Formats: sequence, structure tokens, C-alpha cells
Amino acid sequence: MALGTPEHTAAELLAVLRRLKGTRDPGLEVSATQAAELAHRHGAGLLAVVEHSDADPALLMACVVPVDRPGLDFPLDGPAIREVTRGETATGYPVMIVERIPVAGPGAQLQVVVTDPDQPRLAVFTLHSPTGRGWLDVAGVAGRFVSGMRFSDPGTRSASGRPPGGTSGRSARR
Repeated sequence: MALGTPEHTAAELLAVLRRLKGTRDPGLEVSATQAAELAHRHGAGLLAVVEHSDADPALLMACVVPVDRPGLDFPLDGPAIREVTRGETATGYPVMIVERIPVAGPGAQLQVVVTDPDQPRLAVFTLHSPTGRGWLDVAGVAGRFVSGMRFSDPGTRSASGRPPGGTSGRSARR
């Protein structure tokens, strides 16, 4: 979805979540508002709903951040980190995948950090499932999307080639 104002983003996200969940659950409005505010606060270029027929929908947020130097040579640890995997995307970029366990309550979170070896920038993708139901299925859908990403021309802060303010798209699905 295109990131306009936080209010516009929250309204669009809420409409997608209600369509997918088939309910007017008041918790969806809170989730949509929090996700929109978080996306805007962190300068996200992408906010999407990832769906799979055997899973509850999850939110995927992505942003490109400048770093001091290219590379994934930083340590990660902590009680909420379940697993860290390093590899390469289908498009040849170095990648680090971090699976996190929420500190409180159900759910699951995955962060994928893709580095641009030619420029000091990272693309950071965060996938969050509030319930965790069907986590492996929804993570697989997001993984296929992220694996095909490409950085745009050097000098931009984009992994999609779109102008700042967001990437269009209602949802990613299997």
C-alpha cells in the first residue's frame, strides 16, 4: 500500500485486514494504527499484508537504512533471538535472517537484513505475525518476496526503485 499520512496508511491497512479476517474485530484497528505509526516513524518504504491460506495474515515492513560501511559483520544476541542464519538472496545479495520470539504473548517475528555490497546501506525487512498461526507458511511467502529484491541505483535509499513515500501493493500472497 502507498504510505501517505499515518491516518491514511492505517485506514488502508485496516480495510485489507478486515477483508482478510472477515471481521470487524476492534483489535484490528489498534494493530493497523500501530503498524502505520511504526512504518512512518521508521521511514518505511514498504508496508504490506502477507497472507497464506493456512495462516493468519502477517505484516511486512521494509526500509533502507544507511550504515557506516557495507557488510553484515555485526553480532546479534539476546534472549528474544531464536535463530540467526546467514546466506545470499536469489539476486546475489548477502543476507542475515533473524527469528525472534516475542517477549510477551503469542506471535512471531522475523527480520531479514540484506546488504548492498557496493554502497553503505541495508534493506531491513520485518515480518510480524500477531498470532503465529501458520507462521512457517507466511514466512515462506515473505521469504520468496524478499529473496528477489534488488537495490536501486547507488545514491538512493531505495531497494525497490520507487520514490520515497512507499511502494504500492495491497498484499503478498501464496
